[in-house]
Amino acid sequence: MIRISRRGNILAMSGYNSSELQVVCSPGQLFLQPLWDRLKTWEAVLQSPFFPVIFSIFTYVGFCLPFVVLDFLCPWLPALRRYKIHPDFSPSPRQLLPCLGQTLYQHLVFVFPVSLLHWARSPAHLPPEPPELLQLVRHVVLCLLLFDTEFFAWHVLHHKVPWLYRTFHKVHHSNSSPFALATQYMSVWELFSLGFFDIANVTLLGCHPLTVLIFHVVNIWLSVEDHSGYDFPWSTHRLVPFGWYGGVAHHDLHHSQFNCNFAPYFTHWDKILGTLRLAAPRGQWSEGSGCPSDTGQLCIPHLNRKKHT
Repeated sequence: MIRISRRGNILAMSGYNSSELQVVCSPGQLFLQPLWDRLKTWEAVLQSPFFPVIFSIFTYVGFCLPFVVLDFLCPWLPALRRYKIHPDFSPSPRQLLPCLGQTLYQHLVFVFPVSLLHWARSPAHLPPEPPELLQLVRHVVLCLLLFDTEFFAWHVLHHKVPWLYRTFHKVHHSNSSPFALATQYMSVWELFSLGFFDIANVTLLGCHPLTVLIFHVVNIWLSVEDHSGYDFPWSTHRLVPFGWYGGVAHHDLHHSQFNCNFAPYFTHWDKILGTLRLAAPRGQWSEGSGCPSDTGQLCIPHLNRKKHT
């Protein structure tokens, strides 16, 4: 019998039937193998140049829709207001539709051609085996940490340089009170910057296609949750210990104050560089407490509140 490792190396030969093959898999791979086998039945779809665009749009809109429904129900369900960071704010259709329209437009006009070019230049077949479970978790966490670092540097730069803010980042701050569908309301440059960070990280780490898929799902969810405007008991920042993860209240304060909480997810870079600010108890920040939206300059919060009173 020929025993073959998961990397295709022949380990030993014994027995009477030399045509019998045994694939040696780790327990983590065996756990993920049924899922990977099921996904591989859709290999033609997964390898299509249309898949990244369709997957991204459907995942993003699917994560946004529950919060859109909650915003619609909030005026009639007072119990929801206790979880809403801005209880008196609900996005109107005039705010929701442009955000959705811009997301669809940018994915069809800009993301799809890039996906098509990538598909034409580097077609690849899916591997027969899934990644090890621990390796998948490790790579997803590393991708999130790398993305958090890269976007932190990009974000600070685009706030400290007024021209960069006005030209590229200001559109994302059009809504001082974030809502789910405003997550991807951004300039094309910002969209491509975030996409580049994603692709560079999974390429650098040599991630398995299943890892890449799961990372993108997690990344989209965390981004939508950060902009949702809802702070639930099960929100991610309440599940991660020691204040390592900022979460929705952390990012909402950035949209209100401009000069703090630049990292999208974790808190370590803001702590190290002195830009971390803990969110006040829900309901204490007024809608007019943010910085002027046409500069992107750093501001002093207490002076800014006096200016707007």
